[in-house]
Amino acid sequence: MKKVFYLLFLITFFSGFSQNKATTRLRYADDFKNGLSNWVTEFEEPATSSIQIVDSKMDVITSIGATIWFNQKLSGNIMITFMVRIIDAGDPYDRVSDMNAFWMATDPANDNIFLRDGEFNSYNNMKLYYAGVGGHYNKFTRFRKYHDDGNKPILKEYTDEAHLLKGNTDYRIKIVVNNGQIQYFRNDILFWDFQDETPYTEGYFGFRTTISHQQFSNFKVFQL
Repeated sequence: MKKVFYLLFLITFFSGFSQNKATTRLRYADDFKNGLSNWVTEFEEPATSSIQIVDSKMDVITSIGATIWFNQKLSGNIMITFMVRIIDAGDPYDRVSDMNAFWMATDPANDNIFLRDGEFNSYNNMKLYYAGVGGHYNKFTRFRKYHDDGNKPILKEYTDEAHLLKGNTDYRIKIVVNNGQIQYFRNDILFWDFQDETPYTEGYFGFRTTISHQQFSNFKVFQL
């Protein structure tokens, strides 16, 4: 009898494992060991900002606004994962703030979205989802949905310490778009879970920040 139960357990376990594995397929991965060919940079002040590879990480220093776009358009149900660290070492732009992101971003007026200068308001005529984590000198964390008419309502906001930022800390981010369900996790803690009745189903992903020094690694996109 014990052998029968053990056999049933193994069948159930491996069946579930196979089903989970089959429903998630890696589409893109960038370990930043081969340059920045997958990325498009929009710096508001390029002369005083920089992007480079440091120890297999994408190292971004911004004196003001910046967006670093992944240059592949995503569609359908997806999961985006990456690691990020905000550097706080006393250098001029080491501000612990604005660990932000755009995703499912499109420009209804242009197929090519890479036309902006990094200034935050230049994205107001796009359709996209936005995570503003530790914004405005680490005062709040906000989730918005942008409409291309300039309307970008706040759908969720936190001001407590647990949802803000700490310098020199590794954060594991996971963003899920699944049949209109929009989720954002930091270190496996769910920040928001929004069911969008009119979801954006395709578009671009971008790291978004301002006046900060951040390092990104292990970027992956999965199809669900």
